[in-house]
This record gives sequence, C-alpha cells and structure tokens, in this order.
Amino acid sequence: MTNTFVTRFAPSPTGYLHRGHAFSALTAWEAARAAPDPLGGRFLLRIEDIDRTRCRPEFEAALVEDLAWLGVSWETPVRRQSDHLEDYAGALRELAERGLLYRCFKTRKEIAETIQSAPHGAMEAYRGEPLPPAEEARRIEAGEPYAWRLSLDHAERTLGGFDTLSFVEEGEGPNGEHGVIAARPQIGGDVVLARKDVGVAYHLAVVFDDALQGITHVVRGQDLFEAAHVQRLLQALLGLPTPIYRHHRLLTGPDGKRFAKRDRSETLRDLREQGKTAAQIRTELGF
Repeated sequence: MTNTFVTRFAPSPTGYLHRGHAFSALTAWEAARAAPDPLGGRFLLRIEDIDRTRCRPEFEAALVEDLAWLGVSWETPVRRQSDHLEDYAGALRELAERGLLYRCFKTRKEIAETIQSAPHGAMEAYRGEPLPPAEEARRIEAGEPYAWRLSLDHAERTLGGFDTLSFVEEGEGPNGEHGVIAARPQIGGDVVLARKDVGVAYHLAVVFDDALQGITHVVRGQDLFEAAHVQRLLQALLGLPTPIYRHHRLLTGPDGKRFAKRDRSETLRDLREQGKTAAQIRTELGF
C-alpha cells in the first residue's frame, strides 16, 4: 500500500526564513499529519537552490535549523536541486528536440518595452519567436547571453489547444478560485525554462521534482497560484502527473505588506533571539 498524500516545503536559501515561511511550512506539515491514509501522509523538504548567485550554504543551514526549532520534521535525504542539474538538462533537451523551445536574446528591459508597446490589452505576457538560423548562429558565436523560452504557440499546436488543461484547487486562489480550474498558460507568456549560465529555471525544476518525488498535493502561498497554470502545461508536455493544489493565504505585517526576507525583524532567527518560543510562534500563526 502506498501513501496517497505526499506534500513538500521547498524554500530557496536566499535569506533567513520569516513568519510567512513558517506559516507555509506548518500548513503543509499539518496537512500531511492530518492525512487519513492508513500509512499517514508524507512531508518532504526540498532545497530549491538553482540560483547559485543568491543561494548560500549558510542560509540553507539556517533554514534547516529554524524548521527543526519550529517543530517541523521531514523525511531524509533532502533533495537539493543543485545536485541534480543533469536531470533537468535531460527534460530541457526533450523539449528542445521537439521544437518546443527557442533561444531568446532579449534583455529584461527589451522584453518590458515589447510588452509596453503592444496595443492596450493585446498582450498579457511576452510571446516571441526564434531568430533566423544565421542570426542566431552569429549571436551564439559572439557569446551573447540568451534564455531558453517555451514557445506557447508550438505548445498549443502540439497539444491541439489548451482547452483540456485543468487542475484541482483545494485551497483558494487570490480571487477566490476553488475547485476545477481551467488552466490558462497564456498568462505566463513564453516563460524562461533555462538560461545560458543557469541550467534550469524554476518552473521546469519544480514540475520535474514534484513528479519524481511523487508529490500528490502542492501546498503553498497564493503568490504562486498563477504558476500552477504554466506548470500544468509543462506537466502535459512532459507526460507528468498533475498534483492537487492547495494555495493558502499570505501573511501580512501591520503595514498590510506580506513578509519578505529583507524584513529582518520578522525572521525566525531574530524572533528566537528576542526570546520567542516555537510554541508561541505556532500559536500566533494559528497552529
């Protein structure tokens, strides 16, 4: 008999964990503990450290320490994305060989200008196209940086449209979305799946790992609700299972803004140094 409820908490070690992270981790952990399966639910910790310019070992060590202090436990070994870049490269090659990717040499500024110059309401997000082969070869030879983007146009032709794509939302999206949700990958545009200097980007890595680790329920904040639309498309293109999603509310401070890693006064480390106990934090967060 296998578990039918497997979830994860997947932080990026780019700073210290704060109250918002604690709320998300506890929400997922408690959901696993409450699973009615005969074997109980499973809770995994995954370190999403593909951004090697911002992720640091000391932040990873700190988040493990903070979660343990909070009372959260998880299975081992922990999957660290930076240890599995070849896995993602294989998935990227598959998409590229099927003509679903193209090299984009535009900078973020150029992308923003392209979107702004479109007629009002005509463009939700950036959609581009491959360069002519000769120009692409010249720019590659010149060493220009580029990103691998997913071609929505080609993906739509491959799948025969997006009308059959949907996912189940057991929580609530930012606008009250619940139940069976029709996926709209168009809102993400031609998303970046890798860069020349970074072997994989967030969407591809998380879809690959969720399938590999048998994640049945993705429990995370509402700020990632729109990501589910893009990830549902990637699941369809790669023939991967679609988990059930449970997006939860975001914690906000007295100013109404959601907590961020730059707000050092609300990190778990700082709260602990102020004398706060894990039990107090759990109670304040509603657990």
